[in-house]
Amino acid sequence: MSFVSEIPAASAQVAAAHFAARLSLETDCADVAAALRAGEVDFVLLHVVGQPEAYARRHVPGAIHLRHAEINAERLAQWPADTLFVVYCAGPHCNGADRAALKLAQLGRPVKLMIGGITGWHSEGLPFATGDQPGSLVASASAA
Repeated sequence: MSFVSEIPAASAQVAAAHFAARLSLETDCADVAAALRAGEVDFVLLHVVGQPEAYARRHVPGAIHLRHAEINAERLAQWPADTLFVVYCAGPHCNGADRAALKLAQLGRPVKLMIGGITGWHSEGLPFATGDQPGSLVASASAA
């Protein structure tokens, strides 16, 4: 018996509940990019780590720079209470997005983590925006 099958797989019901829960908490770079390209941006994308210089050097197009340390009710007041936030950080080695997601959830806001962060975005071959403004994926892609 292999290490893979040594512990029996969960029932289909347990597996379905598990993966539905994960997808309710996470999204990936490809899905975010597809939404940005299609203009189906029904979420606010937050770049939650680093100083303004790091954001200006490169960020996911459309992302707003709001460090997790700056997330509070006053800063979020500009968005309706049901706004979905998608947060990302440097990558799998960084927990800034987890910290931001926790703060947003504690403030009663819907939130998903973009798994992979900047590292995942780069691995997918997706273009970055530069400068101190969010930019757009369509403009970044045409410039690339």
